[in-house]
Order: sequence, then C-alpha cells, then structure tokens
Amino acid sequence: MHHLDTGTAVALAAAALVSGGVNAVAGGGSLISFPALLWAGYDPVVANITNAVALLPGYLGGTLGYRRELRGQWARARGLGAVSVAGAVLGSVLLLAGPAAVFSRIVPWLILFSCAVLAAQPAVARWLRSRNAGGGGGGGGLASPLLASQLLAAVYGSYFGAGLGVLTLALLGIFVDDGLQRLNALKGLLSLVINAVAVLCFVVTGRVAWAAVAIMAVASLVGGRAGVTLARRLDERVLRVLVIAFGVAVAVRLLL
Repeated sequence: MHHLDTGTAVALAAAALVSGGVNAVAGGGSLISFPALLWAGYDPVVANITNAVALLPGYLGGTLGYRRELRGQWARARGLGAVSVAGAVLGSVLLLAGPAAVFSRIVPWLILFSCAVLAAQPAVARWLRSRNAGGGGGGGGLASPLLASQLLAAVYGSYFGAGLGVLTLALLGIFVDDGLQRLNALKGLLSLVINAVAVLCFVVTGRVAWAAVAIMAVASLVGGRAGVTLARRLDERVLRVLVIAFGVAVAVRLLL
C-alpha cells in the first residue's frame, strides 16, 4: 500500500481543492490533480484511475446545480448517454488492458492535448454564443455524426479525461441547435455519466488508491462548491493561463 505522509496528504488535498474550483470556473482541473498524484509517487495508470474516482463528486454537484437547464433535454440525454456509456467502457478497457508503459509514454502528449483544448475554450465559447444566439430549441433528432463524435469523446474521457468537458461542449455546439447554458448543462451530465462508468470499471480492478481518494474527494467537492461562488470574482483568463502553463511544464518534465 502506498503510504501518504502528512505533507503529501496536505498537498493532495490542496491540489484537489484547487482542481475542483478550477473545474467550476474554467475547466481543466485534472491538469492540477493528476500531476499532484504523479508527484506523490503513484504510477501514471493508478494516478489516472485515482484522479477519476476522486473528482467524481464535483461532476455530480455540477449536474445537480444545472437541473433547471436540463429540463426538456431528457430524450437527447438518453441517446447521447447511451453512446457515452459504451465509449466509457471501451476507454476504460483500453486503459486497464493496455500496457502501462504505453500509457506512461503518451501521458505527456495527452496533457499537451488537454492544454490545447483548454486554450481553445474561449474561442469555442464565443463561436457557440454567436451560432446559438437566441437559440433555445428543444429536443430535435440526434445526428449520426454527433453520436459518433460523442462515442470517441467518451473513449477519450474514460481513458484520460482532462479537457473532456470543453471537447464535449464543442461537439454539442456543432451538432445541436440550443442555448449555451443548456448545452453546458448537457455537457456536465454527459461528463458525469462517462466518469461514473469509468469509475465503476476502475473500482472493480482494485487499482484505486483509496487513501488518496478519501482526501481528494472531499476537497474537490468543497473546491467545486467554492468555485461556483468565486467564478464571478476571478479573472478566468488569468486562471486559464496559469493552468495551461502548469500543464505544459508537467508535460515537458515528463518528456525529459
């Protein structure tokens, strides 16, 4: 069993607290909590699995907060949720059955991809606002390209996860004609589904570092709730730049 001394436990709690807040304000919190687990000495696969389990309460809190915007979207959510479950199972199997050395080699590139997605978030949000200005449509059919894209996003989300929310929101904005807040609510629900399925797959393998989860889950929930309050007061652009810079630094360190 991996031993956590007091200093490491405090550091993981702080990382999860900040990660929960960052996810609430700008997204990309895993770029803080996942490297913290690597720093604590966990191997990349265990760190990734533990991070997914620890941050799940934050996704649940966000979905509960968006209940009003989810009204009238349940038919849409069921179709996208079904492909999300399938993709999440596939991504989890790829992570658990694939060689750990392969995952370790591609982790820096996954982190850099997540940084790029986070950097593109403002442009994506502006485009969605302009495209969906005045939009508030209801159900509508689900296009096959959307279902296929969501399947791939779910595979990525359960395999690694950082940047999943921005990626999903961009896909919804391209294929679904609706208001940004409603799409954001649906994105949060799909992210919750993907992470919950991944966590179920991970828990049965026994590769979860429960000592770290016990510390980080509570901290991420507190951070997420605080992040909603702080979102109106913080400069989101500054926070995004700091998270991206941290992520790039971690990726470069891993590459070297």
